[in-house]
Amino acid sequence: TFMLLDEMDLLVEEGIYRDRESLIRDALRALLRAKPELRSRLALSLYRRGQISLARAAEISGMDMESFKELLGEAGVPHSIAPIGEETVRRETERLIRLRKGKD
Repeated sequence: TFMLLDEMDLLVEEGIYRDRESLIRDALRALLRAKPELRSRLALSLYRRGQISLARAAEISGMDMESFKELLGEAGVPHSIAPIGEETVRRETERLIRLRKGKD
């Protein structure tokens, strides 16, 4: 563990990453690209906890809505397209704004 932390610090010190958070974010993205099944599990967990909408969960998983609904059924997770909370709307709006800024 210490060696891993040292390696992270070295990448930051060398200017390859701005900070540990950027490095971890990049590492997580690479992991999720390399292991698509983890994207599905992540989306399933976030949806089950009510932290994301059904549409966002399908997007994270890389599946279309119907395929993700099937995954929910297989996992025994009920799905609904119920009204989402104000916090979820705020997070989704901020995410879309960040995506938009990244494309400008």
